Amino acid sequence: MFAYLVRRLFAVIVMLLVVILVTFGIFFAIPKFTGADPALLYVGKQADPAAIEGIREKLGLGKPILEQFWNFVSGIFAGRDYASANGSVHCPVPCFGYSFKHESPIWPELTSRLPVTLSLAGGACVLWVTGGVLTGVVSALKRGTVWDRTAMTVALSGVSLPIYFTALLSLAVFKYKLGWVGGEYTSFGDDPGSWFGGLILPWVTLAFLYAAMYARLTRATMLEVLGEDYIRTARAKGLAEPVVIGKHAMRSTMTPILTVLGMDLGALVGGAILTETAFSLPGLGQAAVAAINERDLPMILGVTLITASAVVFANLVVDLLYAVIDPRVRLS
Repeated sequence: MFAYLVRRLFAVIVMLLVVILVTFGIFFAIPKFTGADPALLYVGKQADPAAIEGIREKLGLGKPILEQFWNFVSGIFAGRDYASANGSVHCPVPCFGYSFKHESPIWPELTSRLPVTLSLAGGACVLWVTGGVLTGVVSALKRGTVWDRTAMTVALSGVSLPIYFTALLSLAVFKYKLGWVGGEYTSFGDDPGSWFGGLILPWVTLAFLYAAMYARLTRATMLEVLGEDYIRTARAKGLAEPVVIGKHAMRSTMTPILTVLGMDLGALVGGAILTETAFSLPGLGQAAVAAINERDLPMILGVTLITASAVVFANLVVDLLYAVIDPRVRLS
């Protein structure tokens, strides 16, 4: 198990370096080779040449690409100094860039918004995994019944309806019409009750979409597993049905669910853009939308790296859970 963990950690480090390289290349290297000017994208087409040259100097765009990449990577671990009109600006460790739109480092802004996104993603994940998996298992065990048809119809509706539609509809009904839920987001440390009240509607709205997908996936996987020989053998040996389902069938059923969960949860940690925008939650998704509108390239780069890193680490956790659920993984 220790050797397996070391191999996976080494793969994560390599993957993160590749992610940083590719992300940096997309934002800075590719535009340069295609003739586009990142400084022009940053200040807008109507800016005068002096402003463009100033941004190019601040971001270090006049230096060779490899030197720019080294400065960016080393800044994450050692900090970095940026040129400015008043001399230089220091970006402390970890430096994921400096926003000259807001005259502040990127990392403090990201960390201030990360708890909002984690609260949204974590609460919704508990709801959709619990509801989706239980619904899928019951539907598989009651295949062809009224419950099965009803649950899969609701699941199909959940998958088909876009998140911005269900978000606005739930806001109109449960917040503005009935007044059942709270208003603005509040930190958990300030007021746990207001924190819960401000997030319950986003949780349910986001969980409805994902629970529908997990219910369909769980049902299909469970039906396949129930037809395996070892399940028939377990039943023939006289094991109780809860033991057959809970101990034997669920282990194989959870493997593909964990795979999808790692991708979904990692992407949501990077910001549920539509959900945060619809409910006015000050998370990473809303920060990404604002940065795109303001052409704040360092902020967009920072959010992208956070999202990619979250996906990589989520998949590392999934790989470790594989080894817990299926011992054969530790031998491969």
